[in-house]
Amino acid sequence: MRRVVCEGERVCLRDVTEADIAALHGVYGHPVATQHAPFAPRSLQEVTGLVEEAVRAAAAEPRLLYVLAVLDAGRRDVVGVARLRIEAELPHSAEIGFGLHPEQWGRGIGTDLVRLLLSFGFKQLGLHRIWGARSPANLPAQLAMLTAGMVEEGRIRHHLPTPNGWRDSIVHSALEDEWVER
Repeated sequence: MRRVVCEGERVCLRDVTEADIAALHGVYGHPVATQHAPFAPRSLQEVTGLVEEAVRAAAAEPRLLYVLAVLDAGRRDVVGVARLRIEAELPHSAEIGFGLHPEQWGRGIGTDLVRLLLSFGFKQLGLHRIWGARSPANLPAQLAMLTAGMVEEGRIRHHLPTPNGWRDSIVHSALEDEWVER
């Protein structure tokens, strides 16, 4: 099993571990951090289950799921989570998702995170297409993905069930041959 470590100027990525559960609960369990997510804030027990699943996925061959802790590059503490899921039927393509603790919002960290995910997917995994879906109301995610070089493709109507009913998703993507690392 190859461990993931990606170093950026302001954020870094590495595989999640059981030691990250409390910090990740600060994101997955935070009502503001999850306001655009298709799920209610997660309990500590649910986050523990997500981390256990991530650890199992990291050992799988081929590896299709990467759940990564987002670290502040200077302090080295966990400030968020990122996911990259390769589609088994389409191994050239992967979906990304990310969340940051609200204390990190408004600093451009989301854009840095998306750039690092794109770099990881294209350079280290050899992917051709990387895409992500966001809530139409999640304008910071829109800005992060567009600024990082992703293109808005369109809307999927009633894409995800949420605690408050069906939610549309706006899809963004980047293609290997169009992507330019900034």
